[in-house]
Amino acid sequence: MGTQMKVLNKIAALCLLSLSALGGAFAQTYPSQPVKIIVPFPPGGTTDILARQVAGELAQKWGVAVIVDNRAGASGTIGSEQLVRSPRDGYTLMVTATHHVINPSLYKTLKYDTRTDFTPIALIASVPNVLVVHPSLPVKSVQELIKYAKDKPGALSFGSAGIGGANHLAGELFKHAAGIEIVHVPYKGAAPALNDLIGGHIPMMFDSLPGVIQQIRSGQLRALGVTALKRAPAAPEIPTIDESGVKGFDATAWFGMYAPGSMPAELTKKISGDVQEVLRSARIQLQFAEQGADPGTLVQPDFAAFVNAELAKWSRVIAAAKIKME
Repeated sequence: MGTQMKVLNKIAALCLLSLSALGGAFAQTYPSQPVKIIVPFPPGGTTDILARQVAGELAQKWGVAVIVDNRAGASGTIGSEQLVRSPRDGYTLMVTATHHVINPSLYKTLKYDTRTDFTPIALIASVPNVLVVHPSLPVKSVQELIKYAKDKPGALSFGSAGIGGANHLAGELFKHAAGIEIVHVPYKGAAPALNDLIGGHIPMMFDSLPGVIQQIRSGQLRALGVTALKRAPAAPEIPTIDESGVKGFDATAWFGMYAPGSMPAELTKKISGDVQEVLRSARIQLQFAEQGADPGTLVQPDFAAFVNAELAKWSRVIAAAKIKME
């Protein structure tokens, strides 16, 4: 038995060495065909905008087509499921939002394990959310909105990209911090919610600054406050909610790139390094700045540690807020 075990151990070691060598060789030739980036939300939202900008730069760097594939639904879980089922060869990636680390605490069952079925590649960007209202709502500041809501409890509603997303949780946090009652209206993505807000079907929402900055500038929406503790360089005229009287209010969104779980280490390092180089490029710096987004600086293994910390953080927040899927 001892001899057999030694033989089996040697075979296992040789297999690992072979896989490592193959992974290294594969990374040297990657990519040799088009790469697909899944965005698990509809076109037009912040995740989609940022993913397309990064895809354009990666296509130039790699010399192959980088295609964005929108797979919306179920707060990002449908697209995530597709990534998990994809080959671990780097030709299918995903750019998604904070939802990814929130969903495990919202759904009783998921068809994947968020900790083990994905390979975190890089933090793409972080952005502040902004509280925006339809111009027909007779308020021009956060304090006026709070007074309006207190005078008419339950009369106001706020839209979001879906239950448990960063903009939903920003709204729930605002409700609690301001001591007001506003009704949550979830949509299947930020873009449909934004369309209804612009159309006057809902009076307010929290959305990422890149997703609404053009509508703010055109006057289609009125911005009352950003959710970060500091004013956004892309829109310094908008006060923070904190400085508007809701002290300590802070709710930002972030976006990350992932590959299927258990990707070969050398391939993961290759993609992560290339994405980091793109995020440092002058073009992306300019494009993201115009959208109010800060390019990410975390890549493997720091981004993986960040994701794990975020999973724990949002689990605590959701438990404390008693948020349940409807």
